Amino acid sequence: MEIPLSTLPEVPPLPAGFRFRPWNAEILKRHAEVKYQSFRFEVDANVFPCLGDAEGCFRLMREISMRDGFIPAATWLIEHEEQVTGTWQAVATIQGVRDRDGNGSIQNLGVVPGFRGVGIGSLLLLKALHGFQENGLPRASLEVTSQNIGAIRLYERLGFRIASTVYKAVEMGAVQTTTQA
Repeated sequence: MEIPLSTLPEVPPLPAGFRFRPWNAEILKRHAEVKYQSFRFEVDANVFPCLGDAEGCFRLMREISMRDGFIPAATWLIEHEEQVTGTWQAVATIQGVRDRDGNGSIQNLGVVPGFRGVGIGSLLLLKALHGFQENGLPRASLEVTSQNIGAIRLYERLGFRIASTVYKAVEMGAVQTTTQA
């Protein structure tokens, strides 16, 4: 899916108890952990097996952050403040790179299951798109699994349009069943 970056809406404020955390290398492990928590039980982990493994998410995050086209201004965490302890927990992640054509490319947008449906995914995506825009990129793209209807609706609401369809053969793991006597 693609979107032009010429006329983006402003990024509304996050709900109370949430904050944006800009990229720095010291929080790479936090990005990887959120990526793992977000994708490990999703179909994306079948398409990209590294997303279903904590160490795989760490390696992927490290690889993304070391790419020549990595854009820190398009790479963010959203953190949520735990009411009882006052500590901040990372609950959403996004990473952005410049592709071969000079456009922005969202690598992953992940929201931990307990925090989905409250609007932070769209705010995180807008924040990354503004990061691409600040870097002078004209367009941005992302890939989404056709079964991820909620994500597709989010992207379409923000102005993304389908640019192409890619088919990838995926071998699904065997379903295990158990019976109790």
